[in-house]
Amino acid sequence: MSRIVRGLRVLIRAASARVSKKQIILKTLGERIREARKKKGFTQEDLAHGSNIDRSYIGGVERGERNLSFDKLCQIAHALHTDVAALTKDLPGWPR
Repeated sequence: MSRIVRGLRVLIRAASARVSKKQIILKTLGERIREARKKKGFTQEDLAHGSNIDRSYIGGVERGERNLSFDKLCQIAHALHTDVAALTKDLPGWPR
């Protein structure tokens, strides 16, 4: 889409209502991590301390804003006393 602004043609990227597969996967993974954390009675601070990851990073992961590395995912799973498979099994949008 483009608009004319004071004689200049400006391209505008419309915010798409469509959500990418990656966003769906990260959001679902974050929700699973939050659910597991709460089930253990941990705060984000507790999880951050146990996984040696900054609390704000944990918050971003739980909101689906962070594309965490496998290493970080392993650290989080270890702190939650679970395995990576339990957190990632049947993620929606993941190729089968």
